[in-house]
Amino acid sequence: MNNAIVVIPTYNEKENAEAIVRKVFSLPVPFDVLIVDDNSPDGTAAIIRNLQQEFPEKLFLEERQGKLGLGTAYIHGFKYALARGYQYIFEMDADFSHNPEDLVRLYEACAVEGYDVAIGSRYIKGVNVVNWPMNRVLMSYFASAYVRMITGMPIQDATAGFKCYTRKVLETIPLDEIKFIGYAFQIEMKFLAYKYGFKIKEVPIIFTDRTRGESKMSKGIIKEAFYGVIRMKMDSLFRRFEH
Repeated sequence: MNNAIVVIPTYNEKENAEAIVRKVFSLPVPFDVLIVDDNSPDGTAAIIRNLQQEFPEKLFLEERQGKLGLGTAYIHGFKYALARGYQYIFEMDADFSHNPEDLVRLYEACAVEGYDVAIGSRYIKGVNVVNWPMNRVLMSYFASAYVRMITGMPIQDATAGFKCYTRKVLETIPLDEIKFIGYAFQIEMKFLAYKYGFKIKEVPIIFTDRTRGESKMSKGIIKEAFYGVIRMKMDSLFRRFEH
């Protein structure tokens, strides 16, 4: 077992599943991979099961009974990783919008430089997004500005979903109390890491929109994030954050 594991939630990712796993295993830093699949009707889990025969000690699969939300998939993966003693736990999309080679830079930020959380940031050095229509770029960019304004977090890419957590961060954050299950989950996790006083680094990446498969973004996800940030900030005023 390696000391680092990449948690990748999947739902209908048959076009990307094998390629993303092989790419992670080709990197110079040894990573294990956990796929959390939400009962994909396209057979994503079957592809992973076949690959497990080739990578029995490095590739793991957790199958859930339905589409239960991004946040709950990651929390499932975090608990899996903590129970098995991993020291560095990563979030990454299955669709190559996150370049797996950047896993090494996130790992080094935590394992070498001593940060508690490393964020693959699209906005720390300008706007580094490829293949997105301008309206989505602007929505994402101003969403992060909105989050900074409401929460006071000094994080340029508040909605980023490409991250490395050290074990102590995920042991400190009360995972069972996380409220959001959509993309607001990403904001909530960063906010809690910030409130608990962990050292956070934004590592510049280039985000490339998926070329295969379908995006999971919806108006409901955006609405959850918009109103949820205000509620999250208000709730934090009545909590103590100690670790």
